[in-house]
Amino acid sequence: MTVPSKLSGHRILLTGGAGFIACHLADSLVEKNELVLFDLGFEHSPAKYGGLLAHKNVRTITGDILDAQQVRQAAEGCDTIVHMAAIVGVKKVHEHPKLTIETNFLGTRNVLEAITKPAQMHRFLYFSTSEIFGGMSFRVEEHHSASVGRVNDARWSYSAAKLAGEHLTFAYHREDKLPAVIVRPFNVFGPRRTGDHAILQFAVRALRGQPIEIHGDGSQIRSWCYIDDFVDGLIRCLEKDEAVGNDFNIGNPRNTCTILDLAQRVVLTVGSRSELRFSKPDFSDIDLRVPRLTKARTLLGYEPGWDLIRSLDETCRWYREHLDEMPKI
Repeated sequence: MTVPSKLSGHRILLTGGAGFIACHLADSLVEKNELVLFDLGFEHSPAKYGGLLAHKNVRTITGDILDAQQVRQAAEGCDTIVHMAAIVGVKKVHEHPKLTIETNFLGTRNVLEAITKPAQMHRFLYFSTSEIFGGMSFRVEEHHSASVGRVNDARWSYSAAKLAGEHLTFAYHREDKLPAVIVRPFNVFGPRRTGDHAILQFAVRALRGQPIEIHGDGSQIRSWCYIDDFVDGLIRCLEKDEAVGNDFNIGNPRNTCTILDLAQRVVLTVGSRSELRFSKPDFSDIDLRVPRLTKARTLLGYEPGWDLIRSLDETCRWYREHLDEMPKI
């Protein structure tokens, strides 16, 4: 269960407010703060699960971060912004590279420009991505150089735009005294996650007894961070003054395994007999992605506590309970 934040009396804008991470973060903030959830829509989203949208401290606004006027209206009166709205998912990025760059960079500019008094803000928290470190990132630290892939590979339009957003965010921090923080998530999962995601795909197929598709040979390595641990890291970025002007890799390197191992663990967790099948991927992949948490531990006191077995138990239980609502995969 996510620990409630100590923040109180703030008006907080969450862009991408209908999303998986946003609804869990909102659960931690909603009792003592006024929340504005801004997104393209809420009807078919993670935010619909639970009572968040009906809470007296929540206001929802349907809009697009590419519309500067809509963003200004949403940000009015807010002293804290958590900017999560983005085009995500490898398939969607490949299909819409132009929209990906426009949304993830120009949308970020619109959000930053909507802040009328930057120095008086409590916090601006920008969501970047672990993909800025490229295809081979083992025990990667914040000071390590970014590595964006080939320009003729559409996958990298996502991380390139996110990296540009990092530089823009800290430009506002340096010039306008905006109290900005950058967070790079490393493979976050848990209940209420929908859309294009490996654990969702594995769990839903396993629960339905369908074959599980693994792209490539399954030797790709990831570190998996349970949503409660990740939200704890976000709350620390919002609460602690030491976070301002810093970038943080937030994940859980203890939960590191191959994609094949992950699929096998999911099958065992749900007691499935699903067959594992391997397919040739039609997109470039990242072979290795593991963070080092030295900076987050030192400045934030961040220490993830959810192991992979317990995390998968909770996540698969939720997918089992909501299996009829999950899409056909």
